[in-house]
Amino acid sequence: MCGRYVITKPVSKTKGIVKSVIGVEDNENYNAHPKQNLPVIKPYTNGKTLESLQWGLTPSWTKEKDIKPLINARLETIREKISFKNLIKTNRCVAVADGYYEWKKDHNNKIPHFLTRSDNQIIFIAAIFQAKQFCLITQQASENISFIHQRQPVIIDEKNLNKYLNLKYEAFEFLNSCSKIKLKFHEIKKDVNNPANNNGSLIERYEK
Repeated sequence: MCGRYVITKPVSKTKGIVKSVIGVEDNENYNAHPKQNLPVIKPYTNGKTLESLQWGLTPSWTKEKDIKPLINARLETIREKISFKNLIKTNRCVAVADGYYEWKKDHNNKIPHFLTRSDNQIIFIAAIFQAKQFCLITQQASENISFIHQRQPVIIDEKNLNKYLNLKYEAFEFLNSCSKIKLKFHEIKKDVNNPANNNGSLIERYEK
């Protein structure tokens, strides 16, 4: 799963991609977490917009008190789950990130890692939305990072954004046909475990 990530200067980094910006500041967030308002790219008839939505989706068929907001949807079952099957057809968006955090289980210990693209390019994570909330889509992890965690976000190349956001295309088939982006990673300090910590030192390599 993906439960924490990094996004810095989202307005500047998507300037050539989106036509307009709604409610997004060009700030730095080194500890983006669920229930925060975070930048996503949404399609409109007159072009793509960078918009601020809350990470975590409360299904329309349930009361908020009955279920925690859903932050991840599994690609493998997204067409079957009642919470997601209609949204993947009609409500697609893309979350913007520099990289994300994952924790490797080591006996009774959890070791945090920072993962990002090997080419250092911006990460576009396939997502779905409902009203002002969004949920990331995950898939089986690539072989080189599966020892950290068995899941990873579904990352789309910039050249394929329009295909995913275009509802004329069947999203499940398209996402499954995309080659996984090569990722690199390194161990970081446990300071990231506290969502209140939010600065560039969180992504620095931990030298033991």
